[in-house]
Amino acid sequence: MTSVLVVDDDPTILQIVEAVLRSGGLDVATCGSGRDGLEAAHERVPDCAVLDVGMPGISGLEVCRALRDDESTADVPILLLTGRGQWLDVAAGFDAGADDYLVKPFTAQDLLLRVEALTAPAQG
Repeated sequence: MTSVLVVDDDPTILQIVEAVLRSGGLDVATCGSGRDGLEAAHERVPDCAVLDVGMPGISGLEVCRALRDDESTADVPILLLTGRGQWLDVAAGFDAGADDYLVKPFTAQDLLLRVEALTAPAQG
């Protein structure tokens, strides 16, 4: 089963994302802070990480960079979630190493499709 680590400081968003991903048959672990998310990713490397950009303490961008800088998690696909949809914010996410970027509010279908695309086996 595909495992997804979801990190967001908003408990409501965490619950929604977890429910959507579980409905798609994914194994979901959740964390409420960037620090906890990094620890969880190193305890059990996920098949995909969904990170909120704007978290207190360690931001989603910092978590993204840290995952990319560590050999054990460097290849984990990363989807950033944020309420910020300005081009510079999106560019900062990709510069940090994100594979995709989803602006809140998002639809359940869009979230699930993007995570499934990131975790699909490579073709050819």
